[in-house]
Amino acid sequence: MNLFKKKMMLKSAIGFSIVLTIFCAQVFASSVTSKEIVQTYADIAHAMYEDSLLAGQELSKKINQFLANPTERNLQQAKIAWLASRVPYQQTEVYRFGNVIVDDWEGKVNAWPLDEGLIDYVDASYGMDSEENPLYTANVIANKSLMIKGKQVDASQITKELLQDTLHEGSGVEANVAIGYHAIEFLLWGQDLNGTKAGAGNRPATDYDLKNCTHGNCDRRAQYLKVVTEILVEDLEEMVANWTAEGAARQVLLKNPDQGIETIVKGIGSLSYGELAGERMKLGLMLHDPEEEHDCFADNTHNSHYYNVVGIMNVYNASYTRTDGSVVSGPSLAMMAKSKNPAVYQEMNQKLMASFDAASVMKRIAESGKAYDQMLAEGDKSGNQVLDNLVDALKDQTRTLKKLVASLDLKSIAFEGSDSLDNPSAVK
Repeated sequence: MNLFKKKMMLKSAIGFSIVLTIFCAQVFASSVTSKEIVQTYADIAHAMYEDSLLAGQELSKKINQFLANPTERNLQQAKIAWLASRVPYQQTEVYRFGNVIVDDWEGKVNAWPLDEGLIDYVDASYGMDSEENPLYTANVIANKSLMIKGKQVDASQITKELLQDTLHEGSGVEANVAIGYHAIEFLLWGQDLNGTKAGAGNRPATDYDLKNCTHGNCDRRAQYLKVVTEILVEDLEEMVANWTAEGAARQVLLKNPDQGIETIVKGIGSLSYGELAGERMKLGLMLHDPEEEHDCFADNTHNSHYYNVVGIMNVYNASYTRTDGSVVSGPSLAMMAKSKNPAVYQEMNQKLMASFDAASVMKRIAESGKAYDQMLAEGDKSGNQVLDNLVDALKDQTRTLKKLVASLDLKSIAFEGSDSLDNPSAVK
C-alpha cells in the first residue's frame, strides 16, 4: 500500500472515530466516574506512546538501511519513516501539561527550536557566533574536541553519553538540542534555506557516503544519526513503560482520580492555548519568521499542528484510532460534561469541530503545495488568514473549556499562556 493510500485511510479512520465518540458520549453520559475516565485516559496514553515507539523502531530500521547503503532512495525511505513517526507522537502532546512525568521527559524527544550549528555544518547565512549560545557553531560532527564552560570535552567518539549528558542543552542553553525528533530531522533533511519560499531542506545522501563523501566527516555524521535514533527509541520505551498497568504516570493519576480530571482538562487547555495557538503559531505569524515553525527542516509543520488538534479531540472524547486501525476508547470527559451541563457539552463539541476543520484546511492547503512556512510570509494575507483561523478557533475552544471547568466544579485551573496572545507588545 502506498503512502498516499495509508494517509487517506488514516484520515477516514480519524473522522469516523470523532463521530463515533460524540455519539457514545450522548448515549453513555450519565454513569461515568472520574476513575473510569482516568483509566481510559491512561489506556489511550499507553496506546499512543506504544504506536510512537513502533514508529520509532521502524524509523531506526530505515535509517540503518540507509547508512548501510546511502542512496537517495534509501534516504527518502528514512524521511518517510520520520514523517510517519510524527503522526502518533504529535497526538501525545496533550499529555504533557499536567503530567509531570511527561513534561520532565518531553524535552528529550521534542525540544525545539534548535541551533543546528551545534550538530553539523551550516550555511554561511547562519552566522558564526551568538551572544546567547557559546556552542552556536560547535559542529560536533566536524570537531573531536569541544570547549564547554571552560573545560575541554573529548568528542572523539559520538556516544549516547556525549549527546545526552554533555551536548543536549549544553552550556545551559535550551536551543542546544542534540537529541530527539528534530535533531534527527536536521540530519535527514539539512537546513531549510528557502525562507518563506517553496522548498524544504535538501541534504544529499552523499553526506553519509563514505566512498563519495560530501561536506566531510561522513563517518561521524553517520555515527551521530545512528546513535541519536537509538536514544529516541530508548526514550520512547521509557514512556511506554510509564503508562503500563503498574507504570508511574498511570499510578499517579489513579491515586486521585478527581485530580486526574483536572490533569486532563489542563492538558487540553494548555496545548490548545499557550502552546499551540500561542508559541507554535501566533508567535511565528507576528514575526513572519519560518524559524518559528515546528518541523521546519522537513516542512511538516502543518501535520505537526494538525495531529496536536487530533490529540486534543482524542483525549476529550476518550477515543484513539491506532496506527493499525484499531480503536482504544471508553468513558470520557465528554460524557461527564454532558451529564453536568448539556449546553456546555454541545458548545465544546462545536468548538472542537471548528478547530479540527480549521486545522484540516491548513493541512489540505499545505499538501496542495503551499507549505506552512509560505503561509507565514509577510504580505501573504490568505496564508496568514488560514493560520489565524486556527489560532482563533483554538482560543475560542479554550474559552468554552473554561466554562466546562466551572460546570465540573473543578478547582481553578491555570492554562499555559503565551506573550503572543497575552502580551503582544512584549514580542520582538
